[in-house]
Amino acid sequence: MAKTKPKKQAEEAPLARHYRTWFLDYASYVILDRAVPDIADGLKPVQRRILHTLWEMDDGRFHKVANVVGACMRFHPHGDASIGAALVGMGQRAFLVEPQGNFGNTLTGDEPAAPRYIEARLTPFAREVLFNPKTTTWQLSYDGRAREPVTLPAKFPITLLDGAEGIAVGLSTRILPHNFNDLCRAAINHLQGKSFRIFPDFPSGGIADFSEYNDGERGGRVKLRAKIEKRSKYLLAITEIPYGTTTSSVIESILAANAKGKTRIKHVDDNTADKVEILIELPQGSDPDQVIQQLYVFTDCQVSIAPAACVIEDDKPVFLGAREILKRSVERTRSLLKQELEIRLGELEQQWHWDSLERIFIEERVYRRIEKSETWESVLKEIREGLKPFVKRLRRAVTDEDITRLTEIRIKRISAYNRFQADEAIKKTEEALAETKKELKSLTAYAVRWFESLQEKYGKGIKRRTQYDEIEQISAAQVVSANQRLYVNRADGFIGLNWRQHEFVQECTILDDVVCFMADVSMKVSKVADRVFMGRDIVHCAVMPKEGDPSVYAMVYQDKVTGKAFAKKFQIGGVTRDKLYPLAKSEGSRIVYFQRFANEAALPATLHISLDGRSRARVREFDFDFSGVSVSNRGARGLTVTRWPVKAVAPAAS
Repeated sequence: MAKTKPKKQAEEAPLARHYRTWFLDYASYVILDRAVPDIADGLKPVQRRILHTLWEMDDGRFHKVANVVGACMRFHPHGDASIGAALVGMGQRAFLVEPQGNFGNTLTGDEPAAPRYIEARLTPFAREVLFNPKTTTWQLSYDGRAREPVTLPAKFPITLLDGAEGIAVGLSTRILPHNFNDLCRAAINHLQGKSFRIFPDFPSGGIADFSEYNDGERGGRVKLRAKIEKRSKYLLAITEIPYGTTTSSVIESILAANAKGKTRIKHVDDNTADKVEILIELPQGSDPDQVIQQLYVFTDCQVSIAPAACVIEDDKPVFLGAREILKRSVERTRSLLKQELEIRLGELEQQWHWDSLERIFIEERVYRRIEKSETWESVLKEIREGLKPFVKRLRRAVTDEDITRLTEIRIKRISAYNRFQADEAIKKTEEALAETKKELKSLTAYAVRWFESLQEKYGKGIKRRTQYDEIEQISAAQVVSANQRLYVNRADGFIGLNWRQHEFVQECTILDDVVCFMADVSMKVSKVADRVFMGRDIVHCAVMPKEGDPSVYAMVYQDKVTGKAFAKKFQIGGVTRDKLYPLAKSEGSRIVYFQRFANEAALPATLHISLDGRSRARVREFDFDFSGVSVSNRGARGLTVTRWPVKAVAPAAS
């Protein structure tokens, strides 16, 4: 036997160190760089790079999607397919990317046109809330040739607005989309210290039950229903579908339910364009209310989705609720607004300083001091000396850069200098400075006005599409139609649906179970289907009684080992489907009498027993007191009737 290498030697193999952390490295890469959005701007890397590319290309006109994809590959080295799909997805939602051309149809599931045929550009909303080079943190692209943002300075909870789905390694995220106006109002409430609630709003509309939403965290669940209208007695119309489905998938589920007998549909038409309209024609005699219930139970007209809001924060995946995501996003918006105000304040102060310095330089004729200067050093010295008597008018010290800037003023500007205009410009700057300082002091009120202005500009006409209401649980057994016919082939031991050439048992539903008792004193329960083997020589076949049913079974069987005949009464009790249950202790026993009764009171008090003529019994016929047999479980042996072979059993005449 070959010797095993020592553990230390195996770890020092040349390639060993490359595989020690490969899974963790790959998982981290997929989580951080591909599948999960960053809480800072609510975007996945591919979405952020697409928007940055569109911003760089932005000239107000539409750009071919193929051109955008090609330009974006400078930043996103994962192929054009992922870029194109992400761009189409943002274009379909249309909050950040304005589409032009065939971007597909999220209602029907139709695919978009090729990238060379469709165009896109940034929306005004995206330009306003996502981009500001002065507050953006930059990094080099993957090949070091370009500069891209680490995150965009988003001043709106984008991840809640658009929603997000992604499957990474070891985790997934599913953040449901929300209504724009709802988010604005919730942001304002948070800034004002008020409580708030936010619920998703789906672009496909429908009815949603958020009673178990759990704020979008793991473990929550949302029930979604289509909106179904009764257009006439035998015509239904689906006008809104659940989120995550398409009209194609809904129609396929309806046709599948119809094929399985779970509902009865005559014809289905899809008239969907910009709005959903699926027309369902019902056969004569249908109950439209019952069919609607069946559609909710057996088709994609009602679905359930499980949110799991996962975002990247500080380069780590964290699971947060929707309200917590909104709070952190709003706080970041307030911080960005403060940063922008501080930058603006610095720029205004710089502008006031330059304007004031220029006024002193021209009005006090400091520029004349440099007429006789022969060197650059003497020019700078003369200007600095000429400004000294007036530096008290300024708010900061004069730097070499300020003096250099004064030397760049053209003679034409000096000669055309207008003191009144200069004073007006400085006055406007001072007013802007005062306003900016005021806004910085009341930053929360400024942030509230920011969200109010966004709602005023972009929220008009954006109404909630999803109606939220509690959705009651519908029992499938109560709404399914008994539109199937159960047949049995007793000799061969098969049951099935709609076998006209065999013995008809009863009407049933597709959800029913069937119980069969075979002549060898065995029992089996199985779900109805087109063809199921139960066991040969079926004595009794029927739809399985519902829980709580008082039915009682009476049976007399001949035991194989002892040769005795036993009588017993029993109820079925709990069973497992497709399992064969022996009802006698000995294999090879045979049933000689079997009957099902509606309840215990309907059982016969006496059974008339006829013995086999070849037996040695002196009495060949007698009555057996069946009332003395108590109802027991199905596995009980029962009471002895006779030790001789029984020929026939029948209830005794009263």
